[in-house]
Amino acid sequence: MQTYKRLLGATTLGLILASGLAAPAFAQKLDNKTGPSTLTTSAGDIDFGDDSSEWANDGECDDPRFSGTGSAAELVDEDIAKDATDCRAAFAAGTVTLVEGGSPAQADIASPIDAIDFGDDSSEWANDGECDDPRFKGEGSAEELLDEDTARDATDCEAAYAAGTVTLADDNSNADATTNMPASAAEIDFGDDSSEWANDGECDDPRFSGSGSAAELLDADIRKDATDCRTAHEAGTVTFNGDSAGSTATPVDISDIDFGDDTSEWAKDEECDDPRFSGAGAASEMLDDDIGHDATDCKAAYAAGTVSFDPDGTAATSASPASTEFDYGSDTSKWANDGECDDPRFLGEGTNKKQLYEDQMADATDCKTLEAEGKVQIREVYQPSYAAGAPYDSGHIEFGDNTSSYANDDQCDDPRFEGPGAAITLLDSDLEHDADDCKAAFEAGTIVLK
Repeated sequence: MQTYKRLLGATTLGLILASGLAAPAFAQKLDNKTGPSTLTTSAGDIDFGDDSSEWANDGECDDPRFSGTGSAAELVDEDIAKDATDCRAAFAAGTVTLVEGGSPAQADIASPIDAIDFGDDSSEWANDGECDDPRFKGEGSAEELLDEDTARDATDCEAAYAAGTVTLADDNSNADATTNMPASAAEIDFGDDSSEWANDGECDDPRFSGSGSAAELLDADIRKDATDCRTAHEAGTVTFNGDSAGSTATPVDISDIDFGDDTSEWAKDEECDDPRFSGAGAASEMLDDDIGHDATDCKAAYAAGTVSFDPDGTAATSASPASTEFDYGSDTSKWANDGECDDPRFLGEGTNKKQLYEDQMADATDCKTLEAEGKVQIREVYQPSYAAGAPYDSGHIEFGDNTSSYANDDQCDDPRFEGPGAAITLLDSDLEHDADDCKAAFEAGTIVLK
């Protein structure tokens, strides 16, 4: 029996509950085997709780609300509603009954199952044998819980609650699950294509970083390379670092710059020809001979913010080719280095079942290692080379109409597609109802049919 095992626990509990809780519990031990009471409560009226007791599933009912031959010899209040399986079985077998004053309504126990709104089964993870609703916790809960699945995994969670493998959580520990999610394309102001380097296959906006970024970034190009940066962001080759991010160069006060004179052959042509400056207002071809010799043009462009100043600058060189190297990202995911690839840009046996958008580009070591071992592979649409191969023919696809409430938001909301150009949350109701967005993304190589 459990007498020896519980000796110390029972003694400690007696001290803690000296204010009155212990006496009833231990007094009950004296007549615990006196036989069933005359209560006729049905099992459906009882909230048996869960199986979180240390003594759960040992073939004895350890909940002190019950008494009878099926009860353990020693009962403590801390096991109230914590030995559901044993007590439910014993109650059904007639070897225990509720003691007087032990009704669920009078005990501080878990919520009755009928009082819980389990919701529906609209979660992507519904009916997978795990409770994905973050309002619950316990061994029957999924390892990763998302706020978006609240009240959307009813069947799994109700079954787990009834089996005692989950209980209602005391608080929503998943409340900040999306706090650090990367910005979506819809949340970013990409600006326009007025940069000199726009549409060259590299993102020249210094608010972004990654393998898809240009080697040299200038503050003058902030929000001036929209197409390149949006394409790279959707392909996962750059990440957005925030509107406050920019180049490492410190802006120089215009009064501190010696612009020189206007002796350049190209002076006063409304382009800055001094190679110490770069940006949309600078000439496309620069010569070192023009350093300090196009003062009027360069001063006007600097004041207008169309060029930035680098005192060590020399004649500009041609832009480097667009990068086709895949950017694995970092190890900032909370699941990084756990032996599974959690980045949703990958597929294969080495990936986690539940890949989350927040883990995109955030599990580099796992994914790179597993890819080298042949256990995962990069989804084709996320390969930089795929977008580089655009445009793609979309003539074989029926895109439908634009009646989705999310139509024309520069993201494809049709659940038939996947890729960096697709929305994070896809609804069946938007199937064939976001035609323009999806057609544009498909032809640009940022989505494919699943």
